[in-house]
Amino acid sequence: MPKKKNDPQAHGIKVSYPFWGIPTFLRADICNDLNQLDADIAVMGIPFDEGSPFKPGSRFAPRSIREHSMRFGGSGLYDHNSNQTYLEKQLNKKRIADIGDAPVVPTDVAGTFEKISKIAKQLFEKQIFLIAIGGDHSISFPVVRAFKKPIHVIYFDAHLDYSPIADGYMYTNSHAFRHIKKMRHVLSLTQIGLRGLRVARSHIVSSLEDGCKIISIEKFRDIGPRGIMQYLPQNEPCYVSIDIDVYDMSLVPGCVSAEPDGMDFKELRNALSCVAEHCDVVGFDMVEVNPQLDVATGVTSYLAAYTIVEFLGNICNQPRWDKRYP
Repeated sequence: MPKKKNDPQAHGIKVSYPFWGIPTFLRADICNDLNQLDADIAVMGIPFDEGSPFKPGSRFAPRSIREHSMRFGGSGLYDHNSNQTYLEKQLNKKRIADIGDAPVVPTDVAGTFEKISKIAKQLFEKQIFLIAIGGDHSISFPVVRAFKKPIHVIYFDAHLDYSPIADGYMYTNSHAFRHIKKMRHVLSLTQIGLRGLRVARSHIVSSLEDGCKIISIEKFRDIGPRGIMQYLPQNEPCYVSIDIDVYDMSLVPGCVSAEPDGMDFKELRNALSCVAEHCDVVGFDMVEVNPQLDVATGVTSYLAAYTIVEFLGNICNQPRWDKRYP
């Protein structure tokens, strides 16, 4: 059927309306076969929230965040404040691929985590940079487990997620980093943004005794975003996990675990920029967005998409990125 005259595509115009087309992250091409994947960056949704015992719903976040990512331009993102253009090469040369969602088997947590680890392992063996979109914070465990090479782990979170394993209670969103700290290939674990009254003192003591570093929200504000660099390994491989609740609760209505006195947008933005500059980031995740709790505009999903895009842009703008992905 011939294209109509009022069809933008008939005139060679690339349609990029946020409401048009199949939702993929930043309108990236879809790849359903990892053996055929030709990209530097893979975006994978992990629609899993069985680790959230309070109010589930973060399983819907990968789809919602993808939809909001389509509000950004498709050929490079210009920030007039920093006079930087982000992801121009990656978007124009199609170096970002959306590989869809990891298979989730309801009620089979261990089986689901095995499937997540298997996919992540395939990507890491090909030196592909992974962005994992959860889901609750338990999903960081199977992703980090998939690395073979030694890495450091940095996580931005209002909470410690270092609960003891007891009574078969071991795969919730409050256990992930106790599992991660025990992994032989994890060289260090640094938590940034701890605050509030719902973190047990015993968990903090246990974490510190295990050699973890904690930069509370008070300490973060004392030393500033650039101050965190003294606690992080310079130019070493680092995996970063971002819990949306690191933001102040006023910014993230669609987050069940939000707390007062969190980071504002500029604080997290600058902190992540420093991490991208100082550390060799080899992958990251975004977790705990719950679209079912969000306001009608989907502001929490939009903020998550914005944070992912800008952090990725800062990572790709580092000189080390072009050396790895010429």
